[in-house]
Amino acid sequence: MKSRFSTVDIVAMICELRQRLVGMRVIQVYDVDSKTYLFKLNRHDEKAVLLVESGVRLHTTDFAWPKNLSPSGFSMKLRKHLRNKRVESVSQLGADRIVDIQFGVNEAAYHVILELYDRGNLVLTDGDYMILNILRPRTGKDDDDVKFVVRERYPVQSALSPALDAEALTDILRFAKPADTLRKLLTPKVSYGPALLEHVFRARGLSTGAKVADVDASRDVATLLECLRDAEALMERARTEPSKGYILVRVEKRVTPADDGSTEITSYQEFHPFLWRQHEKERVVELASFSAAVDQFFSSLEMQRISLKAHQKEKEALKKLENIRMDHEKRIVALEQVQQEDKHKAELIEINLDLVERALLVLRSALANQIGWAEITELLREAQEQGDPVAQSIKQLKLDTNHFAMLLRDPYEEGAKDTLVDIDLDLSAYANARRYYDQKRHAAGKQQKTLESSTKAHKSAEKKTKEALKQVALTSNIARARKAFWFEKFFWFISSEDYLVIGGRDAQQNEMIVKRHLNPGDVYVHADPHGASSIVIKNPGGGSVPPKYSERGRHHGHLPQCGLGCQGGDKCLVGAPPSGVQDSPHGAVSDARCLQ
Repeated sequence: MKSRFSTVDIVAMICELRQRLVGMRVIQVYDVDSKTYLFKLNRHDEKAVLLVESGVRLHTTDFAWPKNLSPSGFSMKLRKHLRNKRVESVSQLGADRIVDIQFGVNEAAYHVILELYDRGNLVLTDGDYMILNILRPRTGKDDDDVKFVVRERYPVQSALSPALDAEALTDILRFAKPADTLRKLLTPKVSYGPALLEHVFRARGLSTGAKVADVDASRDVATLLECLRDAEALMERARTEPSKGYILVRVEKRVTPADDGSTEITSYQEFHPFLWRQHEKERVVELASFSAAVDQFFSSLEMQRISLKAHQKEKEALKKLENIRMDHEKRIVALEQVQQEDKHKAELIEINLDLVERALLVLRSALANQIGWAEITELLREAQEQGDPVAQSIKQLKLDTNHFAMLLRDPYEEGAKDTLVDIDLDLSAYANARRYYDQKRHAAGKQQKTLESSTKAHKSAEKKTKEALKQVALTSNIARARKAFWFEKFFWFISSEDYLVIGGRDAQQNEMIVKRHLNPGDVYVHADPHGASSIVIKNPGGGSVPPKYSERGRHHGHLPQCGLGCQGGDKCLVGAPPSGVQDSPHGAVSDARCLQ
């Protein structure tokens, strides 16, 4: 999964941010966490929020991100120097993955420098690039190394664009290891990134996975240079033209359908400002701008992590339930098999009753005559060689446990195989058969108990699994991010009959509500006390508003008086202008009439 910007991403984002943000003023700065900051910007009626994350990304965002209740020291420093400053420029330092955002001009100029490589950094400098604050101070081991600390100058001059010509490319190929691929070889030498390189290589019929050993320097250098020129042309296009946004999507099957009936989990994998050739056959989400794509990508990451984590927990819970079921089934099958084997052995003893009795007699006689175990074994081997049927049926002596094993078969069953049956010397042939029948009955009783306990255990595990799945669904639903609605910046509520009621939090919002959001058919309510909230009951259908909602608006506005000649406790309905009169702009209340 892609987690940070490439150079082409930075170039495309700078082009878009330069067109949209230059000229806007900083209203406020917030910190989401120790690495992520929000710059709230404003220009006349236009607003934007710029999100920067050290080492990872920058883009405008339409999502409501959680803000720390107490701003950090770095955030306070940004507020001190940048509030009410205008964004003058957004640029890249050389070919490095470093973005320089300038606020203010001349002596009042400040720079916010965002490093998007390695561990990243965020630096606040003055107009001469003297560091005022830095998120991650660092110094080199040697005295000559550049120091990234307060009161040191940020090394702008070190960010230089690399150049790669035919001679340099030939030298790179000559000194490369034969097993290296073109991707591994060229990616650190140029600033285009692996995705753009693969795109231009495919366009020229090459593969970035090709080995250096397969490349002829004298023949292929010209083609490689053409690929690099194509890449530079795309970089120039990204610098000068706003790009669309493309998000690569991976789809997985859900273990259980979601509440909305969907059976798939989609997860975002990569974001790009162009649709590269290598991604043309993949599932892609296209957005109107690259910034919107990056915003959508990162804003959805947390939700995707939760969804995938929930998916994994679902799989684990169901797998655990399945393992319990399979374990119980194996136990039952094993007990059934034991019963069948014991029954079969008992039947074989009964069928071969005479043979078993003769074997018992032979071995008992030998033991009664105090013949040693080794000698009994030798006598048994000699008898087997002479073809004695009793000796040949005795397969193994277990005299230490007073048992021996016989190979028995059913003479009435054609093609029956020999079965090894354990015989107890202390028991008769009938008693040995009964012993196996008793073992079968014991296994049957054990099977019944196992079946009953398995049913209870399976139901208990199933209940726990359902509870776990409910908890997973609850957790995954709580943390979903969403875009804020336009009216959430005001006081607001939605009535039981779906009327939206909005009110200003301050004088500026009161004026905004009247100018922008008061339309014909809406009900306008204001209050007697100075600075009271302006209340608007939105009525897009134009019908009559039930009196009870006007009463709610009065209470919300505190002793209302519309200011149009209505007394406290009255309300105003905004109507359409008279016939023949030019339409009045949003917020004009000259045609509002008092409703007694």
